[in-house]
Amino acid sequence: MEYENDNGALNFLTGLVCGAAIGAGIAILMAPESGKRTRRRITRAAEDLRFNAGDRWEDIADEVRDKVEEALDGARKRFNDK
Repeated sequence: MEYENDNGALNFLTGLVCGAAIGAGIAILMAPESGKRTRRRITRAAEDLRFNAGDRWEDIADEVRDKVEEALDGARKRFNDK
């Protein structure tokens, strides 16, 4: 009896491994682009993201600088009025 259970588990694992290998092979064959092209697209997207983040950071820094200057000007006017 135990031999039959072990054989069933071995058959199940063999089928599982074969199914996974076949599925992976089909996925590779059906991929819309080559790996090299996909890596290039990912690299370009990352560069664009970095560039846009840098631009946005500069915009925020300019806005903060303007607000600080406004606050300082307001404080100077109040201080000079007294």
